[in-house]
Amino acid sequence: MMGKLIWLMGPSGSGKDSLLSALRQQDHSTLLVAHRYITRAAHAGSENHIALSEQEFFTRAGQNLLALSWHANGFYYGVGIEIDLWLHAGFDVLVNGSRAHLPQARARYEAALLPVCLQVSPAVLRQRLQNRGRENEKEIDQRLERAARYTPSDCHLLNNDGSLLQSVDNFLSLIRQKEKQHA
Repeated sequence: MMGKLIWLMGPSGSGKDSLLSALRQQDHSTLLVAHRYITRAAHAGSENHIALSEQEFFTRAGQNLLALSWHANGFYYGVGIEIDLWLHAGFDVLVNGSRAHLPQARARYEAALLPVCLQVSPAVLRQRLQNRGRENEKEIDQRLERAARYTPSDCHLLNNDGSLLQSVDNFLSLIRQKEKQHA
């Protein structure tokens, strides 16, 4: 049976990287977290990603080695074709996805796609962005404005206002619930 592609979305600062990192630390027999290929330095940001030059990125894209790719925030992002092998082997694959590129993921994976939207209240999001220290107040205001505008429809909501442990438990419950519905 083919696995599900779990497309995790959420505004910058909503806790996607923390959730992915916590899930990587746990033992899951059927869940794999995919690394993204990104044209930014390996030490930039907190995401555990694979840094590529633009030339490397375009070579991989040109050879159809990326299952999905997109451009955002001045960088190119991609997910390797290996995720298709994992899905066909029956694994659920978790991807740090892009809200703007959900239609692209939906077109490729159709019924195997499980979109999950990480939601955080504006006050918590502002606090996390300030604590992160990467943006000034004007940039934080812009990120909050963008977060308020972007709520994809047909998305399973996961609140991440509370503790990381609670979010991990809620995420795993959501996945198990969806597996039962499709069994």
